[in-house]
Amino acid sequence: MDFLRARDFILSKLKTELKPALFYHNIQHTFDVRDAVVRIAKMEKVNSHDLVLLETAAYFHDAGLIYQYKDHEDVSIEMAGKHLPKFGYSPQEIRIINRMIDRTRLPQGAKSLPEKILCDADLDYLGRDDYFMIAHMLKYEWKMMGYETKLRDWYKLQRKFLSEHQYFTGSARKLRQETKEQNLAQISELLENCD
Repeated sequence: MDFLRARDFILSKLKTELKPALFYHNIQHTFDVRDAVVRIAKMEKVNSHDLVLLETAAYFHDAGLIYQYKDHEDVSIEMAGKHLPKFGYSPQEIRIINRMIDRTRLPQGAKSLPEKILCDADLDYLGRDDYFMIAHMLKYEWKMMGYETKLRDWYKLQRKFLSEHQYFTGSARKLRQETKEQNLAQISELLENCD
């Protein structure tokens, strides 16, 4: 399999075809997820073959946004199935990649270790210091896509989402759980001060 050519192919599509209104699901998010995948996979001692599949899934997981916003995972899976054979990926490898992509659909339902790693990487930002900046990019993206939300309602959604979210891997919990809890506490404090 020619991972580098597959990566370059999908990155070229993302750079030239993603809509400018995607302030959160942009090329930077793709790089963010890929970096988190590598970090978590190394901590989880993933073998080199599975790491290549994980990185491929990270690059393809939101590619469907080129064509549609809602249920974009379905289109991402179609794109992986259509394009990855050209780069020497086997049907079995593509099935694994597509299952990983499908599991990033909310609510996440990861089962295998690679699925868990991709899901944790996709929501890595929940437990980072830049959470609020990234969350507001998502809020603005929603507005641009026709899902405008008042700020108070947005924070209520975020509080519920962070309260219910659980990282799947021990590595992600070790890296991000404490800061995620701090972010949740800040959201709760903001909402209490609004009452």
